[in-house]
Order: sequence, then C-alpha cells, then structure tokens
Amino acid sequence: MGRSYRALTLGIVSVVLMIAFEATAVGTAMPIAARELDGLGLYAFAFSGYFTTSLLAMVVSGQWCDRSGPLPPLAAGIGGFAAGLVISGTAQSMWPFVLGRAVQGLGGGLVIVALYVVVGRAYPERLRPSVMAAFAASWVVPSIVGPLVSGTATEHLGWRWVFLAIPVLVALPLAVMLPPLRRAAHAPDPAPETLPEAPEPVAPPVRDGRRIWYAVALATGAALLQYAGQDISPLSVIPAVAGIVLLVPSALRLLPPGTFRAVRGLPTVILMRGIAAGTFIAAESFIPLMLVTQRGLSATMAGLSLAGAGLTWALGSYVQARPRLAPVRERLAQFGMVLSAAAICGASLALVQSVPVWIVAVAWCAGGLGMGLVISTLSVLMLEQSAPAEAGANSAALQVSDALSNVLLVAAAGTVFAALGGGTVGAAADASTTTTAHPAAFAAVFLPAAALALVGAFVAARLRPHPKSA
Repeated sequence: MGRSYRALTLGIVSVVLMIAFEATAVGTAMPIAARELDGLGLYAFAFSGYFTTSLLAMVVSGQWCDRSGPLPPLAAGIGGFAAGLVISGTAQSMWPFVLGRAVQGLGGGLVIVALYVVVGRAYPERLRPSVMAAFAASWVVPSIVGPLVSGTATEHLGWRWVFLAIPVLVALPLAVMLPPLRRAAHAPDPAPETLPEAPEPVAPPVRDGRRIWYAVALATGAALLQYAGQDISPLSVIPAVAGIVLLVPSALRLLPPGTFRAVRGLPTVILMRGIAAGTFIAAESFIPLMLVTQRGLSATMAGLSLAGAGLTWALGSYVQARPRLAPVRERLAQFGMVLSAAAICGASLALVQSVPVWIVAVAWCAGGLGMGLVISTLSVLMLEQSAPAEAGANSAALQVSDALSNVLLVAAAGTVFAALGGGTVGAAADASTTTTAHPAAFAAVFLPAAALALVGAFVAARLRPHPKSA
C-alpha cells in the first residue's frame, strides 16, 4: 500500500472483490435457484459448468498475456463475467442457467490468469506474498456480507436479483481502478530489483495454436464426463470414454511434465493447487444444500455458516506472507491440507441430527485457515519458480489445475450424489422442513474429499525442487 503501488493494489483488490462477492452470494442462492428451476438433478452442473469453460479461457489468457500483456484479457474477462451473470439471472429453466454459469467461467478464466501476470510484472518478489495476502483479504467482506445480503434478497426479492445486481455493484469501482491496471499492463517485466543482472532481450512468445486446441479438447472432455455422470445409464459409457480420451492427453500436454507424478518443484506446485482447491470446493458446493435440505436452515443461515472461512482464509494468507516463514512454506502447505481434511470431516458430522448445526461453521473456519495457508503459498512458489517469460503460461497451468480438479471432483461428487438419490433430495423438503432421506448421498461427497485432502498433505513435502549441486 505504499505510494508506488497503492492505486494498483486497490485496482486488483476491486477485481477480486467482484469475483469474491459473486462466489459467496451465488453459492448462497444456488440451492433455491436449482429448486425453483426444477433442476436439483443438474445442481453439480451449475458449479462444474463454470470450471469447465474456464479451463479453455485460462489457456487462452496465458498466451494472450504473454503476447499482449494482461490488460486485454482482463477487460474481456470482466465483460464476459458480467454477461454470464445476466444470462443466469434471466434463465427460465436449468439448462440456460447452466449456460450462464459457463459464460461466467469464460470470463473468470481470462481474469484470474491476467491478475497473476499483473502481480508478476508489477511487484518485486519481496512484495508478492503480501499481494497474495491482499487477494485473500479481499474475500473477507464478501464472505461476511455476501451470504447475508444474498440470503435476504433471495428470501424477500427472489434469487434472480442476486445474479442481476452484481454487475451493477462493481461497475463504479472497476471504472475508477482501470487506469492503474492499464499502467501495470505496460510495466517493465519484471521489476529491476528482482534480478541480479539485466536479462537479454526476449522476443514476444509465438502463439501456440496447439495449446488452444488442447484446451478445447480438455474442456470438451470434461463436459462429456459431466454429462455421462448425470445420465447414469448403459449408454452413458460412450460419452464417458470419449471424455477420457480427450481429457487425459490434453491435460498431460497443458500441465508441466511430471505434474501427475508429483515431480519436485513446479510440477508438484501445480498438482497441489488442484488437490487443495478441488477437495475444498467439491465439499463446499454441497454444504449449503445439505444445511437447507437436511437441517432445515434458511438460505441466509446456510450461507452464513460458511462466512467465517473468509476471515480465517485471510488470516492464513497473512501468516504465510511473514518473511521469516519463507523457508518453511512447504510445511505451511502440509499443515493447511490437514486442516482442510479435518474441516470437511467436521462439516459432515452435521448429517447426524443430534450434532449441533454450528459444527459446520466451526469446521469451515478451520478449513478456511488451512486454505489460506495453502493457496497463497502455492501462488508465491509458482511465481518464484517461473522465468519472467513463462509467467503467463505457468499462471495458466496453475489455474488449469485448479479448474480441472474442480470440474472432475464436483462432477464425480454430482454423479455419486445423483446415484444415491440426491437429485430428489429437495422434492420432499422446502426451506422450512427437513428430510433425512438421503444423508448417504452427502456423506459420499464429503468423506472421499477429506481423504484426498489428506493425501495432499503428504504430496506437499515435494513443493521445493532439489537443491542444485555445488
């Protein structure tokens, strides 16, 4: 927040605020929207559809940033994000609603990669952990205010207002902060103090059309897998196999070599981002639905049960930014994954009717602390281990891993949830009644996610590359 960086930091924070408020507000309204649109069977699509299209947008954004700077994809992404909100907010059935979420994913994928490139270009290495902490701090107010405002609007005005109001709310701050973002887009790459010697001039990267096609194949494969999971029948084997054939080779080419073998250094950083984000988001996507349908909470109270995680997430990110903890970042990530696994298990206890429902709020605060430690640490390590000319590609790889894991884990959770009768979980329940007909459907989502998060704690020991031989 010094004079040289204040305007830019505020500009970045305003963009993250938009994304954060959308995530917290929409998550609160989603169970009501899905029920009113008679689309509980497609509930997982409303989340995974966003992540599927963002896969393509992230790869495009990485190449776009490396060639033209981060401003063009940032501006295009914000526009697409707002357009998707409008499409979902005016939808009259579940499939157009899912389409709007997919358009949001295109915008979100462009934006998030561009923001990371801005950080890599405009801030010296010593300030980047603090910038990542500012990213996390941007979620605090939306995490607290978002569920309350969204729940109140959903109950008294209707869920559509939640989607349609967000683009209006962010228009003014984005317009005010655009100039510093524009200046950052043309900042020298990187700041002189981050390099011991001046680098040789490097030609702009050539657009790799193959990566775009791999991204298209990856997104298509993920969509086919989701479709197969929601249509459980013998014929669903065909799109499932086609999805795997498209997805696996594309992922191997879009992520750094050795990612799926957890090779030390950058490949493990990329892999860990997927494990950490995917497990947490897969569980979080179903918690509001569980609280509304199993424990009879209102949409407002269900959203507020997760609000404390925003505060503890910011706290965890602040802790990892302390300079004296830089040598032990991998241990911070390990501890964070243990907290995340414990939080998911703790939240699942609410399926037992005799357990007080506030256990979810307590557990999710612990999970938020863990995620703050993990996600910010991984972002810092990615920039630390990336050459300047590769910042866009590696930022895209980090986000692709995040989104791909979200798609696969949320889709797998949705498949299991539907197979165990979860698609009809809301048929006998409204916001004022409870049902215990399908607790196993929720448990089958939460417990595997917790187990995978625990695996991530072991993988995190490989985040740093081997020291070079003297």
